[in-house]
Amino acid sequence: MRPQILTVDDARTVRLIAERALAAYDCDVNEATNGFNALFAMEKVLPDLVLLDVSMPVMGGLELLTMMRSNPALRKIPVLMLTSPADHAVRPQIEELGVSGILMKPFNEVTLVEKIRGVISLNLRKTKLG
Repeated sequence: MRPQILTVDDARTVRLIAERALAAYDCDVNEATNGFNALFAMEKVLPDLVLLDVSMPVMGGLELLTMMRSNPALRKIPVLMLTSPADHAVRPQIEELGVSGILMKPFNEVTLVEKIRGVISLNLRKTKLG
């Protein structure tokens, strides 16, 4: 089965970077603009990995991560936190809640894929030769 990856970030640019970075791999990439929308997305498709921004409107990443860790159905889903230098104050909380990695913004596609491959297996898409 193809890995399901959920990108949760209010910045469209970050979601596009993730989509572009993963386009060559055999996986499905879904997105949400905040933690609240991510909960609905996870009801539809349980992800194999969540790329989660710390600072978002409505429901931020720390609140979503806390909810995920207290929910038996979501507790074991690996999370890569997407942080900025301004998030340094909440880093101890993030680590205490248990994440699979932290990726500091700005980042590039290569770094993102390396971090993801450190958590889940990704296979290149098979192309059909004409």
